[in-house]
Amino acid sequence: MCYGRCARCIGHALLWLAIFCIVANILLYFPNGETKYASEHHLSHFVWFFSGIVGGGLLMFVPAFVFMKLDEEDCCGCCGREDYGKSCAMLSSVLAALIGITGSGYCVIVAALGLAEGPKCMDSQGQWNYTLAHTEGQYLLDKSTWSSCVEPKHIVEWNVSLFSILLGLGAIEFILCLIQVINGVLGGICGFCCSRQQQYDC
Repeated sequence: MCYGRCARCIGHALLWLAIFCIVANILLYFPNGETKYASEHHLSHFVWFFSGIVGGGLLMFVPAFVFMKLDEEDCCGCCGREDYGKSCAMLSSVLAALIGITGSGYCVIVAALGLAEGPKCMDSQGQWNYTLAHTEGQYLLDKSTWSSCVEPKHIVEWNVSLFSILLGLGAIEFILCLIQVINGVLGGICGFCCSRQQQYDC
């Protein structure tokens, strides 16, 4: 069934995207490769929402593994008919896709909020605060404001790069899971129709 092969491809893609999300989220804890900022609580609070680790990462493993198994295993059947197994499996994959949509949506929202607020950093007065929060995200278009963050060095670039990666990966995951919702529904309905047609032909 081509729907199963499509789901399997989506599953493999989600698996790698989830791994990349986890890595990107972990890197947010170590600006310039240093651990002191995390231990001293000088990181953006959106970093601690674990959007890439949980939302775009661990939760995404559920639909990824479900989708990868759809084209490999024959189901035992449902609705009293053995030949309905694949169709039921495709329809049940929609539930896994909804889990993926929830996780990726969470990842996208937190990443967007993290970008809008900007990093927590030390300003020229030696105070730790969200120096760029008052710009309401406009600092992203005005790099001259980035120098207002004195420490950690290059923290704006660090946060913008990694939150942007999480935003992009989460958006791709969301789209893929949405595609699988459509794929699962079509695969399930077409499977039922084909099984019924074969029954009438016999």
